[in-house]
Amino acid sequence: MESIKIVYTSFIKFAIAIAVSQGETLAEAKNRIRKEFENHPNKKQLNEIIKKTTLGKENLTILSQNCITICEDFGPDRDYITLILLLENIYKKEVVEKIEKDTIANIIQKFRKEIERINAKIPPPPLYNVLLESRSLVEWTTMIGLYHLIPRYKSAHEKPVLLMPPYLGNDYSTTFVRKYLKSAGFKTYKWDLGINMINSKSLPKLIEKLDEIYEKHQEKVSLVGWSGGGIFAKIIANRHPEKVAQLITIGSPVWGIKHMQTPVIRSLEFLRGRKLRERNEKLIKELEQIPKIPITCIYTKTDGLVPWKHCLEAETFRDDIKNIEVFGSHSGMGANATVLLTVAKTLHENIENSHQKGIISKAEKLFYPHFWKQKGISKFTNLFFS
Repeated sequence: MESIKIVYTSFIKFAIAIAVSQGETLAEAKNRIRKEFENHPNKKQLNEIIKKTTLGKENLTILSQNCITICEDFGPDRDYITLILLLENIYKKEVVEKIEKDTIANIIQKFRKEIERINAKIPPPPLYNVLLESRSLVEWTTMIGLYHLIPRYKSAHEKPVLLMPPYLGNDYSTTFVRKYLKSAGFKTYKWDLGINMINSKSLPKLIEKLDEIYEKHQEKVSLVGWSGGGIFAKIIANRHPEKVAQLITIGSPVWGIKHMQTPVIRSLEFLRGRKLRERNEKLIKELEQIPKIPITCIYTKTDGLVPWKHCLEAETFRDDIKNIEVFGSHSGMGANATVLLTVAKTLHENIENSHQKGIISKAEKLFYPHFWKQKGISKFTNLFFS
């Protein structure tokens, strides 16, 4: 929260100044910004910042640059997209004089370009993470024994779930996930398109499959995509939100792939027969959009193939967007007990519309990095005796 507080203290002053420059009073501007943060997960803290904000003699260009500098100091972050979208929302083109409108528009456009520049600097996974990918062999072999020990949260509704495999994977890659979800009461569907080469030609067939499942069940379908499969899942969710109940991605680069750096880039280019920079621009643009449905992104900071920051969606954009960190390798996420548990619980809670304190129950928190990041022995006493 500390980094969020520093970034938003600067940004809120900038946003309020834009609203004031369009003819609003300071009080009106504060109310406008407060409404924009209505679905922000930190809205209580942000409302306090808004309340204390005052305007000095700084012009919009200076305020913009101050915020950009702070963002650059903290480094790339998908949540910066929330700042850009909020600025575009409060910019009322129809009430501003032409010369002033152009000035504000240019400032906002420059702000967007600077944020995009900052977010293009995500480094590739370190060599240590790449070497750790070898543990995926252990993860896949031990899952045979661990599978029956994973807790199950039974769903009584047999809701439809379409699963999409990773790049160079096929339906065998999602065997454990599908088997586990089926045992938890869901109706699972394979993607049935052979090896996933992340080819745009697969999209029409996937959309046709979505239509078939939707017609069969007469209800929305949940999409689960691992790695490259999550790319397809997100694009489909953006195109057809009326047929998608929720989106769950597992180690998937869901934004910024135009500048994504991966240690296996040469291998991927060899298999594709062309440079990764020569991608489908339309799909890249679609992938940057945020679907208007509940989203959960599962990621691991020890991912050796995909930079983990590319696997997070903007949690600050809406309160139905969650990023959940797990332990494990990228290649082993299809046989990761915590991943299976998280997928099933997320599907269940979003479908049942249950609002628990957290997505993870008490004992299960022990399996997640977030628990171990807490300092001191109190994390155990708070867990079991609070």
